[in-house]
Amino acid sequence: MDLKQLYREIVNEHNLHPTHKHDLEDANLKLRGVNPSCGDDITLQLKVNDGIIEDGSFNGSGCAVSQASADMMLDLIIGKKEDEAKALADIFMRMIKGEATDEEIESLDEAAALQNVSHMPARVKCVQLGWRTFNEIIKDEAHEHEHNFEKDDDQD
Repeated sequence: MDLKQLYREIVNEHNLHPTHKHDLEDANLKLRGVNPSCGDDITLQLKVNDGIIEDGSFNGSGCAVSQASADMMLDLIIGKKEDEAKALADIFMRMIKGEATDEEIESLDEAAALQNVSHMPARVKCVQLGWRTFNEIIKDEAHEHEHNFEKDDDQD
């Protein structure tokens, strides 16, 4: 199986059967992320205690890439310490820019399949939406906050 086919299968699976797309009743962090250029709109919900991401979910709508990427991100960060999750988010953002090493990319598990999105400029903001929202929610420890990622603000 070639990489493009693997990419399509992984994106389709996470888009059509997302594990983490639901409301999280006991979330203590919640942030909305919007990508107006594509219409992607997600609300990330996390339950964080003592620096550990105990659970997470997202809701919203958008293209298959944004939805699948958010689901894969949650697969990776749930159960991790905030610092570990932030390091994974940093690797992901650098991977999309073409700046991560092969070893780093391997640590992203299935999310590594999104590496080739860097060659699809129209999809870069889509694939980054969940990850940018995560970075903001952890940075701000925001509650019921909305952030619009229309600008390319290099906050990666």
